[in-house]
Amino acid sequence: MAMGGAFPFQWPADPGLDAVALLPPLPAAVPADAGVAYYADAAADMHAVAMPDFAAALAAMRREEEEAAGIRLVHLLMSCAGSVEAGDHAGAAAHLADAHAALAAVSPGSGIGRVAVHFTAALSRRLFPPTPSPPPPASTDAAAEHAFLYHRFYEAGPYLKFAHFTANQAILEAVQGCKHVHIIDFSLMQGLQWPALIQALALRPGGPPSLRLTGIGPPSPPGRDDLRDVGVRLADLARSVRVHFSFRGVAANRLDEVRPWMLQVSQGEAVAVSSVLQLHRLLADPSDSDASVSRTGAAPPIDAVLDCVSSLRPRVVAVVEQEADHNKPGFLDRFTEALFYYSAVFDSLDAASGGAGDAAAEAYLEREICDIVCGEGADRRERHEPLRRWRDRLGRAGLAAVPLGANALRQARMLVGLFSGEGHCVEEADGCLTLGWHGRPLFSASAWRAEENNDNNHSDNSNAEDGSSGSGSEESNISCSS
Repeated sequence: MAMGGAFPFQWPADPGLDAVALLPPLPAAVPADAGVAYYADAAADMHAVAMPDFAAALAAMRREEEEAAGIRLVHLLMSCAGSVEAGDHAGAAAHLADAHAALAAVSPGSGIGRVAVHFTAALSRRLFPPTPSPPPPASTDAAAEHAFLYHRFYEAGPYLKFAHFTANQAILEAVQGCKHVHIIDFSLMQGLQWPALIQALALRPGGPPSLRLTGIGPPSPPGRDDLRDVGVRLADLARSVRVHFSFRGVAANRLDEVRPWMLQVSQGEAVAVSSVLQLHRLLADPSDSDASVSRTGAAPPIDAVLDCVSSLRPRVVAVVEQEADHNKPGFLDRFTEALFYYSAVFDSLDAASGGAGDAAAEAYLEREICDIVCGEGADRRERHEPLRRWRDRLGRAGLAAVPLGANALRQARMLVGLFSGEGHCVEEADGCLTLGWHGRPLFSASAWRAEENNDNNHSDNSNAEDGSSGSGSEESNISCSS
């Protein structure tokens, strides 16, 4: 066709057909000059009916595709872990490459998409560790970063709030009526657990007790005393609510470095111990034999710490741990359990944040994932075990279970309801409480006491108010009175 020629438009060639007759007739009630409006309205109605159906079908198809891609990705990650356990480095690398490709088909905003990114990265680090290894961060920077991520994890979901509340509730009930209370915190961190307890003690009928707090934490960098800084803030709070308070910080890299004499427990004190997400780091690899223990004559770290706790004759030992099984000897079993556990945690975290997510809170969990996947032997610290094993272990250490009552269950449910979305649940299990997501327990809280408690716990003793004797360079002491 020549560019300058006329466009060869013609009506239908059949002379027996009238062009106007090809169009459907207008309804009789509508004027002929309203034809345009008639056809436009009809098209709009057809569009309004068709578009929702099409959009719903498209969304359903995308969900099915993403679900299938997520299942395939999970299988690839588990296949990679199986090859790692079998020592097949080439096979593991091939599965890992496929997993990286499959990630593109999964939405990074979905629960499985976000958690798979972290597990894929951890497998990559295990299979292809950086060489040379990057230098460890300065202790000051590492401590500050850990404190920041811990605080964001605390704010992002109900997990640590649940842990602190249940521990505090157990302590309040155990020391009811006692004049001198000594709390030992196995991981002081930023002291987030204790303002609520100090305020509750201030309102106790009959007046508050004299409160001592011993906080254990890592040594501070030169020129700083982080434990003391936390103690000062708590002392200011205690003074404002007229609670006689003294604080002592004990610096230690590991809990099994702490000896009973370092805690300076005085006769006549009601002793309470709080361990929030700490005891699992003292467990040994179940595949290790006891030969090394018998050769050295030293008790395993967990046994040494629990013996120390039992020797203090505490009125209560509050224990909160992850309700998971990440201390299995087989890598594939450990990896599979961790993958599904953290998928549930990420989903629950997403719901708690209203679907917005929290990158810093996820980074806190990413460190745990990396440790579980990459660490072996003494290098692995995150050795979570389920409540049933803690029951056996704590019982063997001479501690008896203290049921967390209906009041604690009711208040814990109210607390979780205030700070989380739908799907979180608090349940009672044989006197213990669990925080779960859609029926799957994620964290467990339990309370224990020494089977032979000190008969003098209720007696008055002036030494209970003195927390300053015997301090050393690794200890911080603060005292205040109302």
